[in-house]
Amino acid sequence: MADEHHDDHGNTVAAWFLTLSWIVAWTVASVAIIFGGDLLVWTAIGLGVSIVCAVAAGVMKQAGLGRTAPRPVPPTREEWEAARAQAEQARTDTPDAKDSGSEEAAVAAK
Repeated sequence: MADEHHDDHGNTVAAWFLTLSWIVAWTVASVAIIFGGDLLVWTAIGLGVSIVCAVAAGVMKQAGLGRTAPRPVPPTREEWEAARAQAEQARTDTPDAKDSGSEEAAVAAK
């Protein structure tokens, strides 16, 4: 699975907007709480701003600033294991792999 290539890792304008806006909103709320603000009030403000930003990010996504293609579906465990076994079989069937195996056996015998 690690050798798969992914063109999109969520690096979209909508995703970055949402991430950064939540960081700012909760940083402001936490600093306000630290400097004596009421815990419930600033928590409610942080939640409210988070919801508004999430809605704004959803609108940005619908406007074309989010992921354009659907998220790829990962293979099931059985599919992954079958592909892995097939790749391993193809690797061991190559002439280079057979030669290197016999060299390793000869070195181990010494």
